[in-house]
Amino acid sequence: MTTVRQLHLGAFMRPVSIHTGAWRYPGAYPDANFNFGHLKRFAQKLEAGKFDAFFMADHLAVLNMPVEALKRSHTVTSFEPFTLLSALAGATERIGLVATASTTFDTPYHIARRFASLDHISGGRAGWNIVTTSNPDAALNFGLDAHVDHGERYDRAREFYDVVTGLWDSFADDAFIRDRDSGIYFDPDKMRRLDHKGEHLSVRGPLNIARPPQGWPVIVQAGASEPGRQLAAETAEVVFAAHGTLAAGQAFYIDVKGRMEKIGRNPDHLKILPGVLTVVGESVEEAREKRALLDSFVHYDSAIASLSIALGHDATGFDPDAPLPEIPDTNQSKSGRERTMALARRENLTVRQLAQRLGGYGGLAFVGTPKTIADEMEQWLTERGSDGFNVMFPYLPEGLDDFVDKVVPELQRRGLFRREYQGPTLRDHLGLPRPANRHFA
Repeated sequence: MTTVRQLHLGAFMRPVSIHTGAWRYPGAYPDANFNFGHLKRFAQKLEAGKFDAFFMADHLAVLNMPVEALKRSHTVTSFEPFTLLSALAGATERIGLVATASTTFDTPYHIARRFASLDHISGGRAGWNIVTTSNPDAALNFGLDAHVDHGERYDRAREFYDVVTGLWDSFADDAFIRDRDSGIYFDPDKMRRLDHKGEHLSVRGPLNIARPPQGWPVIVQAGASEPGRQLAAETAEVVFAAHGTLAAGQAFYIDVKGRMEKIGRNPDHLKILPGVLTVVGESVEEAREKRALLDSFVHYDSAIASLSIALGHDATGFDPDAPLPEIPDTNQSKSGRERTMALARRENLTVRQLAQRLGGYGGLAFVGTPKTIADEMEQWLTERGSDGFNVMFPYLPEGLDDFVDKVVPELQRRGLFRREYQGPTLRDHLGLPRPANRHFA
Protein backbone atom coordinates (compact mmCIF):
# COMPACT_ATOMS: atom_id res chain seq x y z
CA MET A 1 0.00 0.00 0.00
CA THR A 2 1.41 3.39 -1.02
CA THR A 3 1.60 5.97 1.76
CA VAL A 4 0.27 9.38 0.74
CA ARG A 5 2.91 12.08 1.19
CA GLN A 6 1.92 14.82 3.57
CA LEU A 7 2.95 18.45 3.68
CA HIS A 8 5.27 19.87 6.29
CA LEU A 9 4.48 23.44 7.29
CA GLY A 10 6.75 25.89 9.03
CA ALA A 11 5.73 29.43 9.95
CA PHE A 12 8.16 32.24 9.08
CA MET A 13 7.79 34.59 12.06
CA ARG A 14 10.64 37.11 12.00
CA PRO A 15 9.49 39.50 10.87
CA VAL A 16 6.00 38.30 11.68
CA SER A 17 5.17 39.26 8.12
CA ILE A 18 7.80 39.47 5.41
CA HIS A 19 5.70 42.14 3.68
CA THR A 20 6.89 45.71 4.23
CA GLY A 21 3.34 47.08 4.38
CA ALA A 22 2.03 44.50 6.87
CA TRP A 23 2.07 46.73 9.96
CA ARG A 24 -0.08 49.34 8.19
CA TYR A 25 -2.81 46.93 7.07
CA PRO A 26 -6.24 47.62 8.65
CA GLY A 27 -6.63 45.61 11.85
CA ALA A 28 -2.98 44.51 11.95
CA TYR A 29 -0.92 44.75 15.13
CA PRO A 30 1.72 47.42 14.36
CA ASP A 31 3.94 46.18 17.21
CA ALA A 32 3.55 42.45 16.49
CA ASN A 33 7.29 41.97 15.92
CA PHE A 34 8.17 43.15 19.42
CA ASN A 35 5.19 42.27 21.61
CA PHE A 36 5.56 39.02 23.53
CA GLY A 37 1.84 38.71 24.22
CA HIS A 38 1.09 38.79 20.50
CA LEU A 39 3.90 36.37 19.65
CA LYS A 40 2.75 33.90 22.29
CA ARG A 41 -0.76 34.02 20.86
CA PHE A 42 0.60 33.43 17.34
CA ALA A 43 2.67 30.42 18.46
CA GLN A 44 -0.29 28.88 20.27
CA LYS A 45 -2.52 29.40 17.23
CA LEU A 46 0.07 27.74 14.98
CA GLU A 47 0.31 24.83 17.40
CA ALA A 48 -3.47 24.47 17.32
CA GLY A 49 -3.09 24.27 13.54
CA LYS A 50 -0.49 21.47 13.98
CA PHE A 51 2.33 23.38 12.29
CA ASP A 52 5.70 21.65 12.34
CA ALA A 53 7.64 24.68 13.52
CA PHE A 54 7.73 28.33 14.48
CA PHE A 55 10.76 29.74 12.62
CA MET A 56 12.52 32.87 13.82
CA ALA A 57 15.01 34.40 11.43
CA ASP A 58 17.52 36.87 12.79
CA HIS A 59 19.30 40.01 11.62
CA LEU A 60 22.51 41.35 13.13
CA ALA A 61 22.34 44.94 11.86
CA VAL A 62 19.83 47.77 11.84
CA LEU A 63 21.56 50.12 9.41
CA ASN A 64 21.19 47.89 6.37
CA MET A 65 19.18 50.38 4.33
CA PRO A 66 18.85 54.16 3.97
CA VAL A 67 17.24 55.84 6.96
CA GLU A 68 14.41 57.17 4.76
CA ALA A 69 13.47 53.54 4.11
CA LEU A 70 14.42 52.26 7.56
CA LYS A 71 12.01 54.65 9.27
CA ARG A 72 9.15 52.88 7.47
CA SER A 73 10.25 49.35 8.37
CA HIS A 74 8.68 47.12 11.01
CA THR A 75 11.82 44.96 11.02
CA VAL A 76 13.95 47.57 12.78
CA THR A 77 13.39 45.92 16.18
CA SER A 78 12.78 42.34 17.26
CA PHE A 79 13.59 39.94 20.07
CA GLU A 80 16.84 37.97 20.26
CA PRO A 81 15.82 34.48 19.04
CA PHE A 82 16.97 32.29 21.95
CA THR A 83 15.37 34.53 24.55
CA LEU A 84 12.06 34.54 22.70
CA LEU A 85 11.99 30.85 21.82
CA SER A 86 12.92 29.84 25.36
CA ALA A 87 9.94 31.84 26.59
CA LEU A 88 7.68 30.33 23.90
CA ALA A 89 8.85 26.84 24.89
CA GLY A 90 7.01 27.34 28.18
CA ALA A 91 3.89 28.62 26.44
CA THR A 92 3.60 25.71 23.96
CA GLU A 93 3.83 21.92 24.10
CA ARG A 94 4.46 20.46 20.64
CA ILE A 95 5.36 22.99 17.95
CA GLY A 96 9.02 23.06 16.87
CA LEU A 97 11.12 26.14 17.67
CA VAL A 98 13.72 27.06 15.04
CA ALA A 99 16.20 29.91 15.42
CA THR A 100 18.79 31.41 13.13
CA ALA A 101 22.38 31.58 14.40
CA SER A 102 25.32 32.84 12.36
CA THR A 103 28.43 30.76 11.74
CA THR A 104 30.29 33.91 10.71
CA PHE A 105 29.78 36.05 13.81
CA ASP A 106 29.38 33.53 16.64
CA THR A 107 31.45 30.71 18.11
CA PRO A 108 30.66 26.98 17.98
CA TYR A 109 30.72 26.47 21.74
CA HIS A 110 28.12 29.20 22.30
CA ILE A 111 25.88 27.88 19.53
CA ALA A 112 26.13 24.27 20.70
CA ARG A 113 25.33 25.21 24.28
CA ARG A 114 22.39 27.48 23.44
CA PHE A 115 20.68 25.02 21.11
CA ALA A 116 21.27 22.09 23.45
CA SER A 117 19.70 24.16 26.24
CA LEU A 118 16.70 25.08 24.09
CA ASP A 119 16.25 21.43 23.12
CA HIS A 120 16.23 20.38 26.78
CA ILE A 121 13.95 23.24 27.87
CA SER A 122 11.44 22.50 25.10
CA GLY A 123 11.53 18.72 25.41
CA GLY A 124 13.15 18.14 22.03
CA ARG A 125 11.67 20.83 19.80
CA ALA A 126 14.72 22.92 18.82
CA GLY A 127 16.11 23.52 15.35
CA TRP A 128 19.22 25.46 14.23
CA ASN A 129 19.00 27.48 11.02
CA ILE A 130 22.62 27.69 9.86
CA VAL A 131 23.34 31.02 8.15
CA THR A 132 26.57 32.59 6.98
CA THR A 133 25.03 36.12 7.17
CA SER A 134 24.90 37.90 3.82
CA ASN A 135 24.43 41.46 5.16
CA PRO A 136 27.79 43.31 5.07
CA ASP A 137 26.59 45.83 7.68
CA ALA A 138 26.57 43.03 10.26
CA ALA A 139 30.36 42.76 9.98
CA LEU A 140 30.70 46.31 11.28
CA ASN A 141 28.95 45.28 14.50
CA PHE A 142 31.47 42.51 15.18
CA GLY A 143 34.80 44.29 14.97
CA LEU A 144 35.37 43.88 11.23
CA ASP A 145 35.96 46.63 8.67
CA ALA A 146 34.60 44.55 5.77
CA HIS A 147 32.51 41.44 5.29
CA VAL A 148 34.14 38.02 5.13
CA ASP A 149 34.41 36.66 1.57
CA HIS A 150 31.42 34.57 0.40
CA GLY A 151 33.43 31.39 -0.19
CA GLU A 152 35.29 31.69 3.10
CA ARG A 153 32.00 32.11 4.97
CA TYR A 154 30.76 28.78 3.59
CA ASP A 155 34.06 27.01 4.29
CA ARG A 156 33.85 28.17 7.90
CA ALA A 157 30.18 27.13 8.09
CA ARG A 158 31.00 23.58 7.03
CA GLU A 159 33.69 23.25 9.69
CA PHE A 160 31.42 25.01 12.21
CA TYR A 161 28.73 22.34 11.67
CA ASP A 162 31.24 19.56 12.37
CA VAL A 163 32.32 21.24 15.60
CA VAL A 164 28.81 21.98 16.91
CA THR A 165 27.48 18.48 16.21
CA GLY A 166 30.66 17.03 17.73
CA LEU A 167 30.07 19.06 20.89
CA TRP A 168 26.48 17.79 21.09
CA ASP A 169 27.97 14.28 21.14
CA SER A 170 30.23 15.05 24.13
CA PHE A 171 28.29 12.71 26.42
CA ALA A 172 26.61 9.36 25.84
CA ASP A 173 22.86 9.46 26.36
CA ASP A 174 23.25 7.41 29.56
CA ALA A 175 26.33 9.21 30.93
CA PHE A 176 24.53 10.83 33.85
CA ILE A 177 23.90 7.92 36.24
CA ARG A 178 23.35 10.03 39.42
CA ASP A 179 23.96 7.08 41.75
CA ARG A 180 23.26 8.27 45.30
CA ASP A 181 24.72 5.16 46.94
CA SER A 182 28.12 5.36 45.22
CA GLY A 183 28.16 9.12 45.01
CA ILE A 184 28.90 8.97 41.27
CA TYR A 185 27.05 11.63 39.29
CA PHE A 186 28.27 10.74 35.80
CA ASP A 187 30.44 8.08 34.17
CA PRO A 188 33.69 9.65 32.87
CA ASP A 189 34.05 6.80 30.38
CA LYS A 190 30.96 8.16 28.65
CA MET A 191 32.39 11.63 28.07
CA ARG A 192 34.64 12.64 25.15
CA ARG A 193 36.67 15.72 24.41
CA LEU A 194 36.35 17.01 20.85
CA ASP A 195 39.92 18.31 20.47
CA HIS A 196 39.13 19.96 17.13
CA LYS A 197 41.85 21.94 15.37
CA GLY A 198 40.88 23.01 11.87
CA GLU A 199 41.46 25.73 9.30
CA HIS A 200 39.04 28.18 10.93
CA LEU A 201 38.28 26.82 14.39
CA SER A 202 39.98 25.35 17.44
CA VAL A 203 37.71 23.87 20.14
CA ARG A 204 38.69 21.44 22.88
CA GLY A 205 35.34 20.53 24.49
CA PRO A 206 33.54 18.68 25.94
CA LEU A 207 30.28 20.64 26.03
CA ASN A 208 29.08 21.36 29.57
CA ILE A 209 25.55 20.12 28.99
CA ALA A 210 23.99 16.69 28.50
CA ARG A 211 23.30 15.43 25.00
CA PRO A 212 20.10 17.05 23.62
CA PRO A 213 16.83 15.03 23.71
CA GLN A 214 16.82 14.87 19.88
CA GLY A 215 20.48 13.84 19.82
CA TRP A 216 21.04 16.94 17.72
CA PRO A 217 18.54 19.78 17.26
CA VAL A 218 17.21 19.68 13.68
CA ILE A 219 19.66 21.21 11.20
CA VAL A 220 18.08 23.84 8.93
CA GLN A 221 19.73 25.72 6.08
CA ALA A 222 18.63 28.38 3.59
CA GLY A 223 21.45 29.02 1.10
CA ALA A 224 20.71 28.49 -2.59
CA SER A 225 24.07 29.41 -4.14
CA GLU A 226 26.42 26.67 -5.30
CA PRO A 227 28.22 26.49 -1.91
CA GLY A 228 24.84 26.76 -0.17
CA ARG A 229 23.40 23.80 -2.07
CA GLN A 230 26.43 21.68 -1.30
CA LEU A 231 26.29 22.63 2.39
CA ALA A 232 22.60 21.66 2.42
CA ALA A 233 23.29 18.31 0.76
CA GLU A 234 26.02 17.50 3.28
CA THR A 235 24.43 18.79 6.48
CA ALA A 236 20.81 19.97 6.32
CA GLU A 237 17.63 18.20 7.39
CA VAL A 238 15.36 21.08 6.35
CA VAL A 239 16.03 23.63 3.62
CA PHE A 240 14.10 26.88 3.48
CA ALA A 241 14.08 27.59 -0.26
CA ALA A 242 13.08 30.66 -2.26
CA HIS A 243 11.66 29.84 -5.70
CA GLY A 244 9.08 31.83 -7.60
CA THR A 245 7.97 29.03 -9.94
CA LEU A 246 7.24 25.33 -9.68
CA ALA A 247 9.81 24.60 -12.40
CA ALA A 248 12.54 26.37 -10.41
CA GLY A 249 11.46 24.51 -7.29
CA GLN A 250 11.61 21.16 -9.09
CA ALA A 251 15.10 21.87 -10.44
CA PHE A 252 16.36 22.77 -6.96
CA TYR A 253 14.66 19.71 -5.45
CA ILE A 254 16.30 17.36 -7.95
CA ASP A 255 19.69 19.03 -7.62
CA VAL A 256 19.99 19.04 -3.81
CA LYS A 257 18.49 15.59 -3.26
CA GLY A 258 20.67 14.24 -6.07
CA ARG A 259 23.76 15.61 -4.33
CA MET A 260 22.65 13.83 -1.14
CA GLU A 261 22.47 10.48 -2.93
CA LYS A 262 25.97 10.95 -4.34
CA ILE A 263 27.43 11.32 -0.85
CA GLY A 264 25.38 8.50 0.65
CA ARG A 265 22.68 10.47 2.48
CA ASN A 266 19.04 9.40 2.31
CA PRO A 267 17.12 12.11 0.35
CA ASP A 268 14.05 11.46 2.50
CA HIS A 269 16.04 12.80 5.45
CA LEU A 270 15.87 16.32 3.99
CA LYS A 271 12.66 18.36 3.77
CA ILE A 272 12.65 21.19 1.23
CA LEU A 273 10.25 23.98 2.22
CA PRO A 274 9.96 27.00 -0.09
CA GLY A 275 8.80 30.25 1.45
CA VAL A 276 5.31 31.27 0.33
CA LEU A 277 3.17 34.31 1.12
CA THR A 278 -0.49 33.27 1.48
CA VAL A 279 -3.40 35.68 1.12
CA VAL A 280 -6.78 34.05 1.76
CA GLY A 281 -10.13 35.34 0.53
CA GLU A 282 -13.68 34.08 0.17
CA SER A 283 -13.06 34.40 -3.57
CA VAL A 284 -9.95 34.75 -5.70
CA GLU A 285 -11.02 38.30 -6.50
CA GLU A 286 -11.29 39.20 -2.82
CA ALA A 287 -7.86 37.73 -2.11
CA ARG A 288 -6.35 39.74 -4.96
CA GLU A 289 -7.97 42.89 -3.61
CA LYS A 290 -6.42 42.20 -0.21
CA ARG A 291 -3.00 41.75 -1.81
CA ALA A 292 -3.40 44.96 -3.83
CA LEU A 293 -4.37 46.89 -0.69
CA LEU A 294 -1.38 45.43 1.15
CA ASP A 295 1.01 46.39 -1.67
CA SER A 296 -0.39 49.93 -1.69
CA PHE A 297 1.11 50.52 1.77
CA VAL A 298 4.69 50.18 0.46
CA HIS A 299 6.45 53.53 -0.03
CA TYR A 300 8.95 53.87 -2.90
CA ASP A 301 11.72 54.66 -0.40
CA SER A 302 11.20 51.22 1.10
CA ALA A 303 10.79 49.60 -2.29
CA ILE A 304 14.07 50.87 -3.75
CA ALA A 305 15.90 49.97 -0.52
CA SER A 306 14.57 46.41 -0.77
CA LEU A 307 15.78 46.23 -4.36
CA SER A 308 19.24 47.46 -3.31
CA ILE A 309 19.45 44.77 -0.61
CA ALA A 310 18.33 42.05 -3.03
CA LEU A 311 20.91 43.11 -5.62
CA GLY A 312 23.73 43.80 -3.16
CA HIS A 313 24.13 47.08 -5.05
CA ASP A 314 22.80 50.62 -4.50
CA ALA A 315 19.82 51.03 -6.84
CA THR A 316 18.74 54.52 -5.73
CA GLY A 317 20.45 56.12 -8.74
CA PHE A 318 18.78 53.90 -11.34
CA ASP A 319 16.20 55.38 -13.72
CA PRO A 320 12.90 54.20 -12.13
CA ASP A 321 11.17 53.82 -15.47
CA ALA A 322 13.97 52.04 -17.34
CA PRO A 323 14.82 48.35 -17.37
CA LEU A 324 17.19 47.03 -14.71
CA PRO A 325 20.78 47.65 -15.84
CA GLU A 326 23.54 45.06 -15.63
CA ILE A 327 24.62 44.52 -12.03
CA PRO A 328 28.20 43.57 -11.14
CA ASP A 329 28.90 40.59 -8.89
CA THR A 330 29.07 41.31 -5.14
CA ASN A 331 30.14 39.62 -1.91
CA GLN A 332 26.54 39.39 -0.66
CA SER A 333 23.84 36.76 -1.22
CA LYS A 334 24.39 35.47 -4.76
CA SER A 335 21.19 33.43 -5.00
CA GLY A 336 19.03 36.43 -3.99
CA ARG A 337 20.71 38.64 -6.58
CA GLU A 338 20.20 36.04 -9.32
CA ARG A 339 16.51 35.53 -8.43
CA THR A 340 15.91 39.28 -8.57
CA MET A 341 17.59 39.70 -11.95
CA ALA A 342 15.73 36.67 -13.33
CA LEU A 343 12.39 38.12 -12.18
CA ALA A 344 13.14 41.43 -13.92
CA ARG A 345 14.03 39.66 -17.17
CA ARG A 346 11.18 37.16 -17.02
CA GLU A 347 8.46 39.79 -16.59
CA ASN A 348 10.21 42.67 -18.37
CA LEU A 349 9.88 44.92 -15.32
CA THR A 350 11.11 48.47 -14.96
CA VAL A 351 13.21 49.37 -11.94
CA ARG A 352 10.12 50.96 -10.32
CA GLN A 353 7.96 47.89 -10.95
CA LEU A 354 10.64 45.53 -9.72
CA ALA A 355 11.27 47.64 -6.61
CA GLN A 356 7.57 47.83 -5.78
CA ARG A 357 7.28 44.05 -6.13
CA LEU A 358 10.25 43.43 -3.84
CA GLY A 359 9.32 46.26 -1.50
CA GLY A 360 6.26 44.35 -0.49
CA TYR A 361 7.25 40.76 -1.16
CA GLY A 362 8.54 39.58 -4.51
CA GLY A 363 8.70 35.83 -3.96
CA LEU A 364 6.29 32.93 -4.30
CA ALA A 365 2.72 33.84 -3.30
CA PHE A 366 -0.53 31.86 -3.25
CA VAL A 367 -3.38 34.37 -3.42
CA GLY A 368 -6.86 32.87 -3.50
CA THR A 369 -9.43 30.78 -1.67
CA PRO A 370 -8.65 27.95 0.75
CA LYS A 371 -9.36 25.55 -2.13
CA THR A 372 -7.09 27.23 -4.70
CA ILE A 373 -4.26 27.61 -2.17
CA ALA A 374 -4.61 23.93 -1.23
CA ASP A 375 -4.60 23.07 -4.96
CA GLU A 376 -1.28 24.87 -5.45
CA MET A 377 0.30 23.34 -2.36
CA GLU A 378 -0.82 19.89 -3.43
CA GLN A 379 0.66 20.39 -6.90
CA TRP A 380 4.04 21.41 -5.49
CA LEU A 381 4.01 18.37 -3.21
CA THR A 382 2.89 15.76 -5.74
CA GLU A 383 5.09 17.11 -8.55
CA ARG A 384 8.18 17.16 -6.34
CA GLY A 385 8.69 20.89 -6.15
CA SER A 386 8.75 20.73 -2.36
CA ASP A 387 8.04 18.67 0.74
CA GLY A 388 5.92 21.46 2.18
CA PHE A 389 6.22 25.19 2.78
CA ASN A 390 7.57 27.82 5.10
CA VAL A 391 4.40 29.91 5.28
CA MET A 392 4.59 33.71 5.42
CA PHE A 393 1.54 35.61 6.57
CA PRO A 394 0.57 38.89 4.87
CA TYR A 395 -0.49 40.65 8.09
CA LEU A 396 -1.10 39.64 11.69
CA PRO A 397 -3.29 38.35 13.25
CA GLU A 398 -5.86 38.07 10.43
CA GLY A 399 -3.56 36.50 7.83
CA LEU A 400 -2.38 33.81 10.25
CA ASP A 401 -5.92 33.10 11.49
CA ASP A 402 -7.19 32.82 7.91
CA PHE A 403 -4.61 30.18 7.09
CA VAL A 404 -5.05 28.10 10.25
CA ASP A 405 -8.85 28.33 10.31
CA LYS A 406 -9.52 27.95 6.59
CA VAL A 407 -6.58 26.49 4.64
CA VAL A 408 -5.41 23.91 7.19
CA PRO A 409 -8.85 22.21 7.40
CA GLU A 410 -8.93 21.98 3.59
CA LEU A 411 -5.49 20.35 3.57
CA GLN A 412 -6.57 17.96 6.33
CA ARG A 413 -9.74 17.04 4.44
CA ARG A 414 -7.57 16.00 1.49
CA GLY A 415 -5.29 13.92 3.72
CA LEU A 416 -2.35 16.22 2.94
CA PHE A 417 -1.71 17.44 6.47
CA ARG A 418 -1.82 15.93 9.95
CA ARG A 419 -4.80 16.26 12.26
CA GLU A 420 -2.71 15.48 15.34
CA TYR A 421 0.98 15.47 16.19
CA GLN A 422 2.40 11.94 16.14
CA GLY A 423 5.18 12.56 18.67
CA PRO A 424 6.61 15.18 21.02
CA THR A 425 9.74 16.28 19.12
CA LEU A 426 10.44 18.32 16.00
CA ARG A 427 12.15 15.24 14.53
CA ASP A 428 8.90 13.34 15.05
CA HIS A 429 6.94 16.02 13.19
CA LEU A 430 9.36 15.97 10.26
CA GLY A 431 9.85 12.19 10.14
CA LEU A 432 13.60 12.51 10.75
CA PRO A 433 15.80 9.91 12.49
CA ARG A 434 17.64 10.66 15.70
CA PRO A 435 21.38 10.97 14.88
CA ALA A 436 23.72 8.38 16.33
CA ASN A 437 26.41 9.61 18.70
CA ARG A 438 29.73 9.53 16.85
CA HIS A 439 31.55 8.43 20.03
CA PHE A 440 29.14 5.99 21.67
CA ALA A 441 27.01 3.19 20.25
